[in-house]
Amino acid sequence: MTSPEKLENYEDNWETSIGGWVPGEKVLLRGKNVLTELKEYRWLEYLLFGITGRYSPRIARLIEGMWVICTSFPDPRLWNNRIAALSATARSTGVLGSAGALAVSEATIYGLKPIKGGMDFLYRIDRQLEDGHEFDDLILKEMKKYRGIYGYGRPLVDQDERVAPLLDFAHSMGAGQGRFTDLAFKVDDYLGNSRYKYRINASGVVAGLLADEGITPEQHYHLATLTFTAGVFPCFLDASEKPEGAFFPMRVSRINFEGAHEKRVWGDEQ
Repeated sequence: MTSPEKLENYEDNWETSIGGWVPGEKVLLRGKNVLTELKEYRWLEYLLFGITGRYSPRIARLIEGMWVICTSFPDPRLWNNRIAALSATARSTGVLGSAGALAVSEATIYGLKPIKGGMDFLYRIDRQLEDGHEFDDLILKEMKKYRGIYGYGRPLVDQDERVAPLLDFAHSMGAGQGRFTDLAFKVDDYLGNSRYKYRINASGVVAGLLADEGITPEQHYHLATLTFTAGVFPCFLDASEKPEGAFFPMRVSRINFEGAHEKRVWGDEQ
């Protein structure tokens, strides 16, 4: 717990170099005036600058293409989209539905944690290889410890249909030939020819591509926070046109329950 003494300097005081609003005058971000110096930035360029302090239209466009190809699929069966669709048929609001969908996007086996974890894995393995460790030993150790590697494997299908178009796009942007991308596919080749049969998925490719651009795992996490939203909104809008409560309802007769219970008549006061 933070001691009172440490909090004294923060009472009515917040010192920051990241930015702020000067009412009636200007808005600052990382030392630049948003209204005059950053007004020509595209949205992804502005987001990239805010998170990393870097201005790079090329990296911003690379990230933008990744979002379109890899995420935001307009399918209400997907884990986060179903929150939005359910909220729509419950007649909630778009803000609450999208906020709920965004919240569950930070999961352990999908979404933001694997997105960050895949890049963290590549950085860790690369450092250990530089220190002289054997590649095979590192991968086997990783599999033994975690029983999987973020960025490899995918439910339902063996091959990830996003990998090929993602690489085509990356190559068109002059990306995809760096050492981290090479390392990502070296791991893919090893796992694919092992007893695990895991193949690289889109998050593994993205991790390699952005690591080659010098993006850190923490920056990658923040950059990806909104990546699913363009699929969330269409699912909410589509579901809002359906009858109330119509999102995947299940009749009681389909529920097979075994256990202690007592007959309940709805409407009876307990």
